[in-house]
Amino acid sequence: MVEMMAILLFICICVVLMAGYPVAFTLGGVSLLFAGIGMLTGTFDGGYLHALPNRLFGIMNNQTMLAVPLFVFMGVMLEKSRVAEDLLESMSRLFGTLRGGLAISVCVVGALLAASTGIVGATVVTMGLLALPTMLRRGYDPAVATGTLAATGTLGQIIPPSIILVLLGDVMSSAYQQAQLKMGVFSPKTVSVGDLFVGALIPGLVLVGLYILYLIGVAILQPKKLPALSKEELGPIEWGKLFGALIPPLVLIAAVLGSILAGYATPTEAAALGAVGAMLLALSKRKLNFTQLKEVAFGTAEISAMVFLILIGASLFSLVFRGFGGEVLIEDMFAQLPGGVLGAFCVVMLVIFLLGFILDFIEITFVVVPIVGPVLLAMGLDPVWLGVMIALNLQTSFLTPPFGFSLFYLRGVTPRSVPTSVMYKGVVPFIIIQLLMLVVAYVWPGLITWLPEVVYGK
Repeated sequence: MVEMMAILLFICICVVLMAGYPVAFTLGGVSLLFAGIGMLTGTFDGGYLHALPNRLFGIMNNQTMLAVPLFVFMGVMLEKSRVAEDLLESMSRLFGTLRGGLAISVCVVGALLAASTGIVGATVVTMGLLALPTMLRRGYDPAVATGTLAATGTLGQIIPPSIILVLLGDVMSSAYQQAQLKMGVFSPKTVSVGDLFVGALIPGLVLVGLYILYLIGVAILQPKKLPALSKEELGPIEWGKLFGALIPPLVLIAAVLGSILAGYATPTEAAALGAVGAMLLALSKRKLNFTQLKEVAFGTAEISAMVFLILIGASLFSLVFRGFGGEVLIEDMFAQLPGGVLGAFCVVMLVIFLLGFILDFIEITFVVVPIVGPVLLAMGLDPVWLGVMIALNLQTSFLTPPFGFSLFYLRGVTPRSVPTSVMYKGVVPFIIIQLLMLVVAYVWPGLITWLPEVVYGK
């Protein structure tokens, strides 16, 4: 009966979330409702809720989570400074004369924006407004064009600095400590956001390469879908303008990621550096004024408040789920799965992928990962490798219909002449590429673990 309450709690939360209710209030409200029912029926120990004040204080006092508003501020400020427009114009002139060159330009610019802004919605909308009309006007296949834009926008989830990696760093650190307690060992080393940033760097770049290889393949096999643009249309390449558009964001990326890789700054300190750098970049482009600063501050506060409120609701859910014996239930279920660690890992990856069709990545991070993370880590999986694999999997949730947020963002700036079914068709190859990347990272785990070992040592 007690374990059934844990299962019902999880199912009920998924159903209420699908009904469209706010995530934070759903997690907290449904959990409290089940806790009340459990105390009335004698199936829940109210003592678990005594830990809630300490959990909330820990969230407010968490220095790592301070990186969230700082990275959001950096991303929103760069969005307002029109970095994407200058980059896309320059890259289009550089690659546009090749078949599929405009789509390749979108991938390159999307990767640079991912490494500097890390905000999917801003990247997709900006790139959609700038590139999609030109791609459609030049005869690009609508499915390939929309699929490229939607998929490129999701690169901000895996290429650091990424908000999801910051959130996963905190969740995986807690899961690692719980796993150590289960194994009866304790090491002072934990899972840091910096570990995940470094571990995700190579897979993120490989994923960009796979996107570009796919576009080159389409251009060769089906050239009518990705036509080349004439030199007269594009105009001459202005190398000064190209370097002027390319160097500032590259310097900012190097400052943020370089300071982490070199060990000069923690991710939180690097986020502060990035926020200041984004302001200086906007100032150099004469895009910084009081009105814009106010808009950026309000946007940052809104996104940060949402994230932290969801984290508070998820903490309450975690306590109630544990109080109903949900953690023991998951351990027993994984122990009975065929295939041992591989079987458990594959089931978790499949569940996360399927939940991505109906839930947001933040919901999955705060609801599912704290449940399955400690169990998988106690089985001996590398915490950095597991964290990056989950991040790669969560990236697909932005593309999988019906609730792929990247699709929602792009739909808002796509002409009505392009039906939603065409957009869904366009993202399917990129979803397959992302799943292929998961397989590649599983077969060659060194893609994730090698760089952290070089930077931080084993």
